Amino acid sequence: MTRAPLPPSPWAFEPDQWPDDDCVAGGADLAPATIVDAYRRGAFPMPHDGRLLWWSPVRRGILQPADLRISRSLTRSMRHFTITTDESFEAVIDACADPRRPGAWIDSPIREAYVRLHRLGWAHSIETRTAEGELVGGLYGLSVGALFAGESMFHHATDASKAALVALARIVGDEGLIDTQWQTPHLATLGVTEWSRDRYLREIEPLVDAPPPALWA
Repeated sequence: MTRAPLPPSPWAFEPDQWPDDDCVAGGADLAPATIVDAYRRGAFPMPHDGRLLWWSPVRRGILQPADLRISRSLTRSMRHFTITTDESFEAVIDACADPRRPGAWIDSPIREAYVRLHRLGWAHSIETRTAEGELVGGLYGLSVGALFAGESMFHHATDASKAALVALARIVGDEGLIDTQWQTPHLATLGVTEWSRDRYLREIEPLVDAPPPALWA
C-alpha cells in the first residue's frame, strides 16, 4: 500500500508545554496531517465526554519486539490461526469499537479518521483468522517510521488478539518500537513495560524518521 504524503499540520504539539498529566491538550481536528504529527510528537487522540482530547501518558506503555513473551499455550493457539494484514481494516476497527466492550471509546469521528488514514497508507490492521478464514481477532494502529502506535485490539477467540500482536512484533522487527499507550496487566504478561514520558519522547525522535517496516514501505 503506497503511503500518501501529507501537508504540514496547522496545529502545533509542543511537549515542553504539556502538563504533568496524561491528558495534554484539547481541541484541534482529526485531519490526517494533524493525527500523524501528533504521533510524531508523542500524543494521540482519544475523545472523552464528547470532547476531542489529546493524550501523552506520563507512564507510557511500550513493547520492544525483542522482549515479546510468547507462552507455550500461545504457541499452541497460534497453530490454529492464520494472520492477514490490511485485508479487513474496517471490520477490525468496528470490532474494537463495539459499544458493548468495557471502556469503549472509538466514536464515529475517530473511526472515520483512521479509515481515511488507512486509505492513505498510514493506518494498518493485523487480522487473526480461523483456518476457514473467519475473523476472530486483530488490532489496528498507525505506522510512523519505525514506530507502530497501537490503537486498539479485540478477540472473539482465546489468544486471537495475542496472535495479532505476535505478528505485529515480527513485522515491526527489533529495530522498531510498538507503542501500547498504557501498560495493563494483560499487556504486561506479553512483555509490555513502561517508560517515562521524557524517555518515550527521546526514544521515538529517531524512530519516526526511520524507514518503515518493509511490508508498509
